[in-house]
Amino acid sequence: MNEQLLLSNIRSVLIRQEETIIFALIERAQFRRNPVAYQAGALREAIGEESIVGYMLRETEKTHARMRRYLSPDEHPFYVGLPAPVLPPLRMDENPLRPNQININPNIRTTYEQEVVPYICASGDDGQYGSTAVCDVQSLQSLSRRIHYGKFVAESKYRMQPARYDAAIAAGDREALTREITDAEVETHVLERVRLKSQTYGQDTGGDATQSKIDPERVVDVYARWIIPLTKEVQVLYLLARNERQ
Repeated sequence: MNEQLLLSNIRSVLIRQEETIIFALIERAQFRRNPVAYQAGALREAIGEESIVGYMLRETEKTHARMRRYLSPDEHPFYVGLPAPVLPPLRMDENPLRPNQININPNIRTTYEQEVVPYICASGDDGQYGSTAVCDVQSLQSLSRRIHYGKFVAESKYRMQPARYDAAIAAGDREALTREITDAEVETHVLERVRLKSQTYGQDTGGDATQSKIDPERVVDVYARWIIPLTKEVQVLYLLARNERQ
C-alpha cells in the first residue's frame, strides 16, 4: 500500500493538523465576532461586492496558487479560476487517491462563518476587520485541509477491507457507509487529545492558570459538531464516487 495511506502515517498527519487548527482558533477567538467582516459589499468602493474575509481569502489563494499549493492532492481551494503556478512542477510521489472532484469548501466556509465564529468569539464589533480576516483565512485553510484529508482515510479503509463497503457503495447507501466508517473509540480519543492540547496551548505562560485564551470545551465541540461530521461527509462522498467510475 502507498505509504501515504498507511493508517500510522494518516494518524500522524491528523495529529499535526490538530495543533494547527487549535492555534488558528485561539488566534481568531481573541477578536470579537465582527460581523462586518463577513458582509458582502462592506467595502464596495475598494473591493466590490466581496466580503472583507472573502477578499482576503481569494487574494491569498491567488498567491498560493502561483506557488503551486493546489497541485497537492491534500489541498483544495475555495475559489475557482486561480492563476497557474509560476514555479515548475515538482516530481511528486504517485497520488494514491482516485480521480475525483470532491470539494466541500463552500459548506466549510458557511459553517465556519455562521456557526463556528459565533461559537468561539465574543459577540460585538472591535473594528479589527483586517486581523479578523487574516485569522479567518488561516482557520479556513487549516479546516479545509483537515476535513478533505478524509479522502485519504476513506481510500485507506477501502483498500484494507473493500468487501465491507462494496454493497453500500453499489446501493448508494450513505447511511450504511457512515456507519461503516465511524469508529466511536477513535473519535473519543481524538476529542480527549484535542481537549488536552487546547487546555495546554490556551494558557498564557507565566500568567494566570485559571484564565484561558479560549474555552477548551468550545474547541472540543468544534471538532465534535463540525470537523468530524464534515470529514465523514467527505469520506462518504469519496467512497460513493467509486461507483461512478467502476
